[in-house]
Amino acid sequence: MIAPFQLFFSIDPRILEITLRSLFVSGSATAIATLWGIPIATLLGLSNFRGKFLIKTIINTLIGVPTVALGFFLFLFLSREKGPLGFLGLLYTPTAIIIGEALLVTPIVISLATSAIEAVDPDITNLARTLGASKTEASIAVLKEALGGIFLAGMTSFNRAIGELGVVLFVGGFISGLTELLTSGIWIELQNGNPQISISLTIILITLVFSINLAINLIQSRGRWTSSRRSETLQKLSIE
Repeated sequence: MIAPFQLFFSIDPRILEITLRSLFVSGSATAIATLWGIPIATLLGLSNFRGKFLIKTIINTLIGVPTVALGFFLFLFLSREKGPLGFLGLLYTPTAIIIGEALLVTPIVISLATSAIEAVDPDITNLARTLGASKTEASIAVLKEALGGIFLAGMTSFNRAIGELGVVLFVGGFISGLTELLTSGIWIELQNGNPQISISLTIILITLVFSINLAINLIQSRGRWTSSRRSETLQKLSIE
């Protein structure tokens, strides 16, 4: 059991390569999901329209979609033989994994960011309008107040992506040195007769997930304190 820890602390080139590839793939997927998810969350959080409840329900339902199901459908779309997008040649590439993970975490980004925007004290909007702000300026003020929650949505999505396996296996395959990530690498290295590397990858994955969750909890604790202070400030302003 000592050998895996020696590999972990010695920064083995192969382990470093797999770790950096995982961070790049999951980070890119989270960035893409945030890029198209935040505008949708902003629309849902700041607007009231017919069908909004149904849309939010569908988005929350998509969070629970089995990753193997998503991976299977992506495989069918990207298949080089009969897939409608097979001509792109993306199957079994890091790009395919990025697309798959982005689709996987998009509902998480939208759901959490929408909740963060809706949780902003309505008095902030009212105060901004009272001070002469336009509707757009008032909306920007709300988004600024919700930045902490939006950031948490991104971190939670990255946390989900970094530990993903179903999509990785279907569209990334077991290609050592090309699509091998922390999750798939644990299995690949074990099959290749490298249990020490598998254990090291497991330690790294658990450490990353723990660190992200720790950061999320710390930010949430700070957010609750900030919200309390903000409420006191708004009360003082309303009294004045």
